[in-house]
Amino acid sequence: MNMRKQLVFVVLSLIAFGFAITSDANTYIVGDNSGWDISTNLDTWEQGKKFVVGDVLVFQYASTDSVCEVGQESFRTCNTTNVINCFSDGNTSIPLTSPGERYFFCGNRLYCYSGMKLDVIVERNQSDIAEAPLSSVPETESGGSKNNNPSTIVPSGVKSIYSESNLVLMGLLGFWGVLISIV
Repeated sequence: MNMRKQLVFVVLSLIAFGFAITSDANTYIVGDNSGWDISTNLDTWEQGKKFVVGDVLVFQYASTDSVCEVGQESFRTCNTTNVINCFSDGNTSIPLTSPGERYFFCGNRLYCYSGMKLDVIVERNQSDIAEAPLSSVPETESGGSKNNNPSTIVPSGVKSIYSESNLVLMGLLGFWGVLISIV
């Protein structure tokens, strides 16, 4: 009987560990209900949000628009000829996979000049253990200067998501826990 209690303790500890390593990633709908649109005040939308590795930005926009990821200099000048990626599917999800500053704008240069652009500072996720590169943009255009105050996080339009591998791990640990408690 003592061995059974020890086994239950180990399983419960593994389950607790699984919860501890689960990512606290968020999915952000850029512009909330207004979406990725020329009429959306993206500076106001971004205020108070803290973006971390594992978060996902979802750009929802009309088929006549696009979203392009660029480096800092292209972002500053709305240069549409030197893009990292450009999407026009109307519903683009972009995972934030490494810390650093990321730059996005509409591929329509006039819209970019009118403010349809977004730069986000991506911070390390507290659950990250391994060191990652400081920027995901080319070196020639790296170097950010934007100040983001994480003490004023506004949970507007935020939805928690979890890594599929962690969910599978949690399910397996729970299944083993039930089997052990039956035995």
